[in-house]
Amino acid sequence: MRRPHIVIFNPDQWRGDCLGHMGHPAARTPVLDRLVREEAVSFRNAFCQNPVCTPSRCAFMTGWYPHVRGHRTMFHMLHPEHGETFLLPILREAGYHVFWGGKNDLVPAQFPLTPYADAFTDWKGFESDGNPHGNLYEKARGKPGTDTYYSFFIGRHEKKPGQAWFRDFDWWNIQQAIRQIRNRPSDKPLCLYLPLGNPHPPYGVEEPFFSAIDRARVPPPIRPPNSWEGKPCLLGALHRNFNLAGWTPERWRELRAVYLGMCMRVDALLGELIQVLKEERIYEETAIFFFADHGDFTGDYELVEKTQNTFEDCLVRVPFVIKPPRGVPVKPRVSDAMVELTDLSETIYDLLGLNPSYSRFGQSLWGVVAGERDSHREAVYCEGGRLPGERHCMELESHYPGKPFEQHPYWPRMALQARDDRPFHSKAVMCRTQDWKYVLRIGERDELYDLRADPEERVNRIADPSLGTVVNALREQTLRWLYETADVVPWSPDKRW
Repeated sequence: MRRPHIVIFNPDQWRGDCLGHMGHPAARTPVLDRLVREEAVSFRNAFCQNPVCTPSRCAFMTGWYPHVRGHRTMFHMLHPEHGETFLLPILREAGYHVFWGGKNDLVPAQFPLTPYADAFTDWKGFESDGNPHGNLYEKARGKPGTDTYYSFFIGRHEKKPGQAWFRDFDWWNIQQAIRQIRNRPSDKPLCLYLPLGNPHPPYGVEEPFFSAIDRARVPPPIRPPNSWEGKPCLLGALHRNFNLAGWTPERWRELRAVYLGMCMRVDALLGELIQVLKEERIYEETAIFFFADHGDFTGDYELVEKTQNTFEDCLVRVPFVIKPPRGVPVKPRVSDAMVELTDLSETIYDLLGLNPSYSRFGQSLWGVVAGERDSHREAVYCEGGRLPGERHCMELESHYPGKPFEQHPYWPRMALQARDDRPFHSKAVMCRTQDWKYVLRIGERDELYDLRADPEERVNRIADPSLGTVVNALREQTLRWLYETADVVPWSPDKRW
């Protein structure tokens, strides 16, 4: 039996609440909404394992948590030559033609990508309309010291006359993926890995997406807590560094509307890809996995962007939609099951009948997709930060060479990560259930949030004596999980003599 085609559609920094079928009043995601109505399952409670790109991607591509092999920063990636294999080369070995169209943030850039995929985006002929992460943002951010300098806000992108799309990296990667579909090998199934760049800030989008979002329906952001005392010290320091406390509700509404327009644009790009799959008559034989690596503050707590070691739901809850291929049972719906992105690779291995030769912690989701059950995990976990003195984990490699550090767009966060005078980058792990969120921290107060009474996570209840039993149970659950997942033993034993 021929194996199904696979599309791994992976936008960057998309919040889990910003989907029409999740009830967001202003989100417009018609392609995903139709999938979930008719042939796919969307997980309301899907969570990443680290709130920044590289550690999250290493986790969902391997089924390992970041602590298992030390993938805890943006600069510690997967090394297959060290026995760290992952989904893409395994699919390639299983006979797939693998196309990689998008960003890396997964394997070391000092080595070629050729061991992991058969084809990559061809940049020949690509002419960008401007780089939102470069010249366009530098023009929009204003002067140092203003309340736009670290806001990541651009607004409307201008297309060239006669063009349907603003020509950026995402648009070009989808065009290259379409070429792969139309010119696919006749003797191999196709795997498209599409790690796109949006809706990662800077926040900017072209028409018709810019004006498609009804500003009156955009909900206001979560307000900062009355005191930062109970929160990780990083958040209060970020609040000062970003310098956004003077923004009016109208300005926040506009930033959030642009972000929703970016999400709508990614949804439309998915629609273009699906249309070509249908034209080529391989759509029904294709499994589609749509998910983000992590979320975004988008104005919540008067913050933008993300952090590496705090675990607010806006950062760690992500979209996760699965459309199975023909012949695999599915009950289309929004599922309340608690799932992790570690479950992605295991779900694909299970679909293909593969059992790669390494230990993994993901759990296949096909029973939930089929509607056989609507429970999956009792708790989900996310982690980040570093120990004091771990200079190699400060991500100092991100600094602009030859320029003042304060000019870097990520200075508000990176400057704090590079300090040890206070635990701004404290190592921490989150244990989240349906009702509670517990965070175990090194060097700072732990956190406990009653998600039923306080879904905005504004009040840390860790010191509440009436919740001691809850704290002890969640702490024990977290420590048991840490011990169970502390390492992986190689499947091939060494010779002793």
